[in-house]
Amino acid sequence: MKLSLVVPCYNEAENVAPFQDAVLSAFDGCGYDYEIVFVDDGSKDATLHNLKKLHAAQKCPVKVISFSRNFGKEAGLYAGLQHADGEYIALIDADLQQRPEIVREMVKILDEQPQYDVVAAYQDRRREGKVLSFFKKCFYAIINKLSRVSLQSDASDFRTFRRSVRDSILELTEYHRFSKGIFAWVGYDTCFIPYTACPRANGASKWNFWKLLNYAVEGIIGYSTAPLRLATCLGTVSGVAAVFYLIWVVLEKLIWDIPIPGYTTIIVLILFFGCVELFCIGIVGEYVGRIFEQSKNRPIYIAKTILDYK
Repeated sequence: MKLSLVVPCYNEAENVAPFQDAVLSAFDGCGYDYEIVFVDDGSKDATLHNLKKLHAAQKCPVKVISFSRNFGKEAGLYAGLQHADGEYIALIDADLQQRPEIVREMVKILDEQPQYDVVAAYQDRRREGKVLSFFKKCFYAIINKLSRVSLQSDASDFRTFRRSVRDSILELTEYHRFSKGIFAWVGYDTCFIPYTACPRANGASKWNFWKLLNYAVEGIIGYSTAPLRLATCLGTVSGVAAVFYLIWVVLEKLIWDIPIPGYTTIIVLILFFGCVELFCIGIVGEYVGRIFEQSKNRPIYIAKTILDYK
C-alpha cells in the first residue's frame, strides 16, 4: 500500500461520501494503491451509517474505526495512524476544505525529494476574522518563545509523511495530545507548502473560539514549563515588593511620623497577594491535573467498531 489517508470525522454525515468521490477523482490514474482510513469520533448524526455504506461499496479500500464516544480529534488521528498500512500517511479533514489533490502533490514531493520526511501545508490566505487571526498569531509567537520546539505559523495537521515518522509518533503515548507539538518534537526534515482552504462542503465548523483557546492552552502546557517558572517569578517579585513596602511603611512612621495606612492598604494587599497565589496555584494545578490523568494509564481511545477491507 503506497498511501493511507487518515480522516477523522465528527458529525460529518453529509461530507464523507463527497470526500471519497473527491479522493477517487484526485487519484484517478495515479498508478499506486491507496486506502482511506475513516475514524468516526463518536458522531451523533448518521456519520457511522454512511461510513458503513462506503465500506460496503468498497469503491476504493476503506477502513472504518468508530469510537465508543467522542474522544477528540487528537485521539482520532492517533487511531488512524495505528490502522494505516501505507508507505506514506496523509492527515486530512473530511469537510473538503483540504483538497485531496494537494495530497497527491505531497506524495510527488516525497517521491522526488527523498531528503524530506514530511510535507506539511500551511494556509497562505485565511478566511477568518481579524480578531481570531490576531489571537492565532499571538499563540504561535508565545509558544515559540516558551517552548523548546518551534511551530510553523499557520501550519495545520494537513500533511503527508513517511511511515518512519508515523512509527515515531505512535511511540508518544501521552493522553493529552497536541499534534502540532508532537510533529515538531519528533523532528524529521519537513517541507512546508502553501495552500488555500476551500469552503466547507456541508455543515458548520466544529471549532469555535473557546475550543481553540483550550487547544492553545493544551499546547503551551504540554510543551513548555515556562508557566511554572512564571509562577515562581511572580511569587519572588511579590515577596520583594512586600518587603520594600514594609520598609517604606516603617520609615514613614518612625521618621516622618506619618500614620501607617490602615484598612484600605490592608485590603488592597490581601487582594493582590491572594490573586497572585491563586494564579500560581492554578498554573500548578493544570500541570498536576495532567499528571493525574496520565498516571491512570487509560487508553487514548476505545474503538467500538472496526471495519477492515482485508
